[in-house]
Amino acid sequence: MENNDLSTRLLGGKEAEVESEVKLKTKVLDETKKLWVVAGPAIFTRFSTFGVTVISQAFIGHIGSTELAAYALVQTVLLRFVNGILLGMASALETLCGQAYGAKQQHMLGIYLQRSWIVLTICSVILIPLFLLCTPILKLLGQEEAIANVAGYISLWLIPVIFAFVVSFTCQMYLQAQSKNMIITYLAAAALIIHVFFSWLLTVKYKWGVPGAMISTILAYWIPNVGQLIFVIGGGCPDTWKGFSWLAFKDLWLVVKLSLSSGAMVCLELWYNSILVLLTGNMKNAEVAIDALSICLNINGWEMMIALGFLAAASVRVSNELGRGSSKATKFSIVVTVLTSLSIGIVLFVFFLLFRGRLAYIFTNSEEVAKEVGRLSPLLACSILLNSVQPVLSGVAVGAGWQSIVAYVNLACYYLIGIPLGVVLGYLLHLQVTGIWIGMLIGTAVQTIVLLIITWRTDWDKQVTLAQQHVKKWVVPEFEEPKGDEITSVA
Repeated sequence: MENNDLSTRLLGGKEAEVESEVKLKTKVLDETKKLWVVAGPAIFTRFSTFGVTVISQAFIGHIGSTELAAYALVQTVLLRFVNGILLGMASALETLCGQAYGAKQQHMLGIYLQRSWIVLTICSVILIPLFLLCTPILKLLGQEEAIANVAGYISLWLIPVIFAFVVSFTCQMYLQAQSKNMIITYLAAAALIIHVFFSWLLTVKYKWGVPGAMISTILAYWIPNVGQLIFVIGGGCPDTWKGFSWLAFKDLWLVVKLSLSSGAMVCLELWYNSILVLLTGNMKNAEVAIDALSICLNINGWEMMIALGFLAAASVRVSNELGRGSSKATKFSIVVTVLTSLSIGIVLFVFFLLFRGRLAYIFTNSEEVAKEVGRLSPLLACSILLNSVQPVLSGVAVGAGWQSIVAYVNLACYYLIGIPLGVVLGYLLHLQVTGIWIGMLIGTAVQTIVLLIITWRTDWDKQVTLAQQHVKKWVVPEFEEPKGDEITSVA
């Protein structure tokens, strides 16, 4: 009898264990599916969007080495500076829309989108003088005169791209919060194909040089935006877009404050690599150094698009679950996202170690530049590995609304540790670009460790309460559409 009872307990224990494993596998599969619904389209979209920059650089690189260095400076320093500000400020929309959608306050998303348009458009106008004064700014920063002059000319062509960022970033975050970002993927793919065709047509066939490449770049940025606006306003999001409303002008200061903290967080991160290029520009044989480094950063940027896709997914999943009120689902989502992104990062780490400098010939014909790229490849591989974790943790921060905290972390790790250490290694110890990059990698590693500790030690039950309080604070009751000539009021 006792043996039967023992057998029953043992079998029951095994069945419970098996059932627990099945439940865990089901949870992992369900979470992975939700993750890739956002991450898949986001990765492809970012690949396509980043591809616009890389295609432009590839065509300009075959025009001349000075033009390549100038475009690399404008793209890596100036455009990334502006991109950082606007993307960072737009990430406030990611927090607001994600939490509101999780809390089933869908009518607020359209109002948040319009408020973000207003704030980011004003910011874009303020940033225009940077493009008008690009040449003197670069000369003041110690860049070679020939490169700075060409960079100033290229920067004028990029002014329309500033306003393209406003529409692109805000619409993407608005649609991602609803897991409706497949439309962005189709539009981005179409724009990439069009860009390849027009770049070839205008720079190779008709030999328009830099103007041809820049005309094609402007079209590639704006074509997806027109499609996104038509989709949003034309009925693609009936639950979240109720029409234009004067309520978009209400509580703008609250949006500005969250946008500024978001902008600080992202800017401090994106400008980090820009400073790496600026420091390189002051070294001997600057043209080769900048060309090689820009190629490495572009390859790194391609991989970064995968990480940014997971950043978007982490932000959406965390904000949705916090808005929904589930701390357990939030923590589980974070674990699945980090491990998935890290697995991909390890594979790519090995891949780029093996291929080293061979990929450089996609961007240049210079053997000297390709050799320098090969020498920097181990550092590139390490950057890729760190990129597989750090952006995901930033996405968790965005989803939870921790932008201000992460801004301080970025400031300390990047600008008080990474850059000073890079300057010491690069200039005082004469390790040149390698030393600068090693120092900055150490800064990124420290930042990643700090974010891991913050995420691990967070009381997620408290975060759920805070998120629901924020949603209630920002929500405006939904109204029916007025009759007659009255202005439509929503949210």
